Amino acid sequence: MTEFTSGIFNSAKTIYSNNKGSILRTIVYTIGHFVIAITVLMLIADVSFMIALTDAIVEPLANAVWYFLLDKFWASRVSNKASR
Repeated sequence: MTEFTSGIFNSAKTIYSNNKGSILRTIVYTIGHFVIAITVLMLIADVSFMIALTDAIVEPLANAVWYFLLDKFWASRVSNKASR
């Protein structure tokens, strides 16, 4: 492993360890959002599973980014109030 890739892996570990709770909540939220979006498209728009699968990717991913940022903000506010 080169120094460059070693640095990337170490940075990723640091980011993960500092944001573990928010990352895990975001993953669970996003998986649920995919399932809901696919189900709604199949039931309401009457499309096949494969079409629903491809159409229900972008919006849940955008919401995942928003959810992560919101969760980080919320978690920082709650932990600051608890430490007062």
